[in-house]
Amino acid sequence: MELDFTSNADYLWALLPEIILSASAMVVLIVGVFRNRPGEFPPEEANTLGWLSLAGILAAGLANGWLYGVGTVADSPMIAMDGFRLFSNWLFLAGAGLTILMSMPYLGRQRLQVGEFYSLLLLATVGMMFMGGTRNLILLFLAIETMSIGAYVLTAFNRRDRRSAEAGLKYFLLGAFSSAFLLYGIALVWGATGSVSLPEIAAVIQEGAAFSPLLLAGMGLLGIGFAFKVAAVPFHMWTPDVYEGAPTPATAFMAAAVKAASFIAFVRVFMEAFPALYETWYPVIWWLAALTMIIPNLIALSQTNVKRMLAYSSVAHGGYLLVALVAANETAMAGLLFYLLVYTVMNVGALGVVMIVSNHSEKRLQIEDYGGFGWKEPLLGTILTIFLLSLAGFPGTGGFMAKIYLLQGAVESSLWTLAIILAVVTVVSYYYYLKVAWYMWMRPEPAGSSSGPVWAPLSIRMGLVASAGVILYLGIFPGGLMEGARLAASGLGGVVGEALLGLRP
Repeated sequence: MELDFTSNADYLWALLPEIILSASAMVVLIVGVFRNRPGEFPPEEANTLGWLSLAGILAAGLANGWLYGVGTVADSPMIAMDGFRLFSNWLFLAGAGLTILMSMPYLGRQRLQVGEFYSLLLLATVGMMFMGGTRNLILLFLAIETMSIGAYVLTAFNRRDRRSAEAGLKYFLLGAFSSAFLLYGIALVWGATGSVSLPEIAAVIQEGAAFSPLLLAGMGLLGIGFAFKVAAVPFHMWTPDVYEGAPTPATAFMAAAVKAASFIAFVRVFMEAFPALYETWYPVIWWLAALTMIIPNLIALSQTNVKRMLAYSSVAHGGYLLVALVAANETAMAGLLFYLLVYTVMNVGALGVVMIVSNHSEKRLQIEDYGGFGWKEPLLGTILTIFLLSLAGFPGTGGFMAKIYLLQGAVESSLWTLAIILAVVTVVSYYYYLKVAWYMWMRPEPAGSSSGPVWAPLSIRMGLVASAGVILYLGIFPGGLMEGARLAASGLGGVVGEALLGLRP
């Protein structure tokens, strides 16, 4: 089947996964309204609506798989039909699905509005899928706002917790500020090139017909907006407070899926619209990558709150991913996709265990609270150790191979300094990751602790075991996924490698 995008029906076929997920969000919301009893939030409600939400994600995943057999004969449609978009959709659906699975006991125990939570999460995922699949800056802005509004509300979802309300307000104010940069940047780029289509912008720039000062200003404002969304230094200050104050399921969703969507959009815009200006934006992104790798890793060394430590860890991983954008070659782009998938699984999995340790609340979040947990719960302790080792980049895990591929991309572009920084800060990060594992296995349970047995349903334990298995499998046999990521990266507008030839310093 081939689409020429001359009719609305073509767009409906191209957007089938997004349409299915949007309909699923509406169904979850309506079912939640009719099943909810005033003043009561029974725990089983979270399970019912959670599995219904997972069914919607599965249906969207099937539609995404069907799109691999659909082609396009249009030159530059608003909706991309390339492998980069389809691979990205798998990332977003996996992040949303894992978050829903891990959040069921939390939402039930915290007596939150389950239908609203899951519908917001699904709609935010729809926004992410549009971010990864659009080649139009206006549609991109609408997609970013769709994702962001859902993330703002999820952050402040626990209205009984002042920290959640504070985190939501901070996120909203700073997010609105960054959106203004994005919108103004889009306006300037349109003024300079006369188009908001990424391929058309690239063509105008390549022909030398763009008004350079206006274009550079627009590109700079877009870069600032994206730097906030990916929490790059020095635009990262909101991240620790928001991740710490938000409900832990919302933290997992933001740290994995929201960050992945922001990077996918960042890469698509700069690689498809501005490849001819690489020598202009290269030094800026280089410094963003270096600072974002160094500063958060140093700050994380002194953190005693696990969620806050993982927040700085998330910022540091953003620095690693920025190395791929600086390298701007096919290996780096494939490594970025591989890294995002591995990062999504290990980060949501780690925060899933954090939810269990805290007994599905916002308590017991200090590193000392993990004393003796490994001997108390050997399975969960082993799983968390695997996730921590993978986050640190320990050999034999998916996180190690993900960093290897980023290093290969950096070396291919002769980015020796960035490669050395990445390797050194990875070793530094071992300290704060392994500190948690050391407390689990080498320190006794805190005196006077009344935590009691942890509650982790079989479905969550199975999900965590499967996630840990994926991390170990990709650490030993990464070739299949990397080859799929390489094929997806090769379809990124046809600009990777070829358009950048001879532009690197």
